[in-house]
Amino acid sequence: MPADTAVAALRGASLRVTKQRVAVLAALEQHPHADVDQLGRIVREELGSVSTQALYDVLTALARARLVRRLETGQRARFELRRHEHDHVVCRDCGAVADVERAGDPAPPGSTRTHGFRVDESEVLHWGLCPRCRAGVH
Repeated sequence: MPADTAVAALRGASLRVTKQRVAVLAALEQHPHADVDQLGRIVREELGSVSTQALYDVLTALARARLVRRLETGQRARFELRRHEHDHVVCRDCGAVADVERAGDPAPPGSTRTHGFRVDESEVLHWGLCPRCRAGVH
């Protein structure tokens, strides 16, 4: 994400603009589904010293502002920019993550399937083996 776009997104979410937040948004633009370790390496290359705790703080603020989505894949949490609603598929063997476009709304707001909850977001993880793991390539 270009710096000017990141600054506008942060301001639009009423978040303070910091170099760490801008760097994390830029890193997620280039590396969707990154975990904190990957983001740390990328952000440190750009900014120098940034603690892991600072990265978690940035990611928590960005997720609360709905600029970033946190994916719980059963291994390490992964992060991506929140661009459009979609699902994910996770490889049970290597942990690779890929986007899956939705065929339709799994539970329309107000439906009986939501047990009276007003749904404003849904997250679906599909599990299986990626082509590399199925082929035995590691």
